[in-house]
Amino acid sequence: MNLPVYYYVLGTPLGVLGLFRWACWLARRIPAVLYRPVLAEHRLSMSLVVPVYQEDPQIFAAAIESWLANDVDEVILVIDASDRICQEIARRYPVTVVVTTVPGKRDALRRGWRKATTDLVALVDSDTVWAPDVAIEVCKPFADPRIGGVGTRQSVYGARGFLARITDMFLDHRYFDENASQTYLGRSVSCLSGRTAIYRRHLLLEIEDDFMDETFWGVPCLSGDDKRLTTLILERGHLTYMQRTAEVWSTFPDQWRIFFRQRLRWARNTWRSDLRALSRPWVWRHPFLAYTMVDKAVSGFTLLLGPIFMVVALVHQNWIFAAVLALWWQISRSAKLLPHIRRRPSSFFLVPGYVFVSWVMALIKIQALLTIRRQRWLTRQVAVENGEVVRTSQPGAHLHQQQEPEAQARAEGREQQRPSQSRTEAAV
Repeated sequence: MNLPVYYYVLGTPLGVLGLFRWACWLARRIPAVLYRPVLAEHRLSMSLVVPVYQEDPQIFAAAIESWLANDVDEVILVIDASDRICQEIARRYPVTVVVTTVPGKRDALRRGWRKATTDLVALVDSDTVWAPDVAIEVCKPFADPRIGGVGTRQSVYGARGFLARITDMFLDHRYFDENASQTYLGRSVSCLSGRTAIYRRHLLLEIEDDFMDETFWGVPCLSGDDKRLTTLILERGHLTYMQRTAEVWSTFPDQWRIFFRQRLRWARNTWRSDLRALSRPWVWRHPFLAYTMVDKAVSGFTLLLGPIFMVVALVHQNWIFAAVLALWWQISRSAKLLPHIRRRPSSFFLVPGYVFVSWVMALIKIQALLTIRRQRWLTRQVAVENGEVVRTSQPGAHLHQQQEPEAQARAEGREQQRPSQSRTEAAV
């Protein structure tokens, strides 16, 4: 059958690109299928360190209760001085409360792990709820003395709405594909998510100066603490591991504006960390890790070729080509998301939305590369100005502090009325 020339003009380069991207995916997927979590029993003492800034009261209380249910040795909450509501909630539980007036997450993390007294320190976000066996599961990989840090499997807390469902799909793809393959081939996970990452405490003390003093092209780094900590652990010859049997749930944006800002911050952090790593010898001692960093950088550009070809086909009214391309996206993305679709079969119908958001994120990655030196949190009221981490609003000015009295009462009414068992310290 003789096809018009434009079918070959459009289809040949797209087909070659598709084969290349499938080969790259298989290079990750095959070892990811072979991944297994550590099953041998091993337990070490553990502290939780949680930076708290303007957290939703209901989520915060649920998270505290889940941490305490794990029977860890201590929970240390480093709460921003502006957050009066979370300070009050925390004092109802048997936790240690440290109130800080220093802006920024990094200083809060350092204050917390300095306060800890255990072998392991879990750095946890204040909106992250743990399964009942997380503390048990994350200790198991540390039976290997080479392991310096362990990550968990993360899902969306209350995954309702379009963005939440799409985010849940991206998370499963990450933990059943990228992180699983990095764990299997080299035990070198590129980023232990800050939602919950566990480290040996003595390693945190060793790397804290490099962590706090990080700069990129002369500008102090404000965010990207999880990537930086993971990189510093790997740089020093230790290994990182993803223990998928340890599951946690976190909240994610349900508004496009906040989603965009969060992804832009994450993309800038990834560019800065990966470009720095690829320029140094240590990463090439982990060849698969280096490969995934290069692949991630390239994929942000190649991903956009698909919609470009689709637009060209539609402009030229090549309906068959457009229909085949759309069908291929549905089939191929469903295959790559199979672990998630097994868990939530209805996500099959969200695959077109997943593809669209993938294109949006690719554009965000390009914008992040073009603005790589900008250091703003975007979802927190802090930024780097004149080389210093500063607040961008006065303490107490955040919307969270302006809740309606009745809404605040409903949120606080959810908490159990326990006697105050926390110890409070001020940090300046």
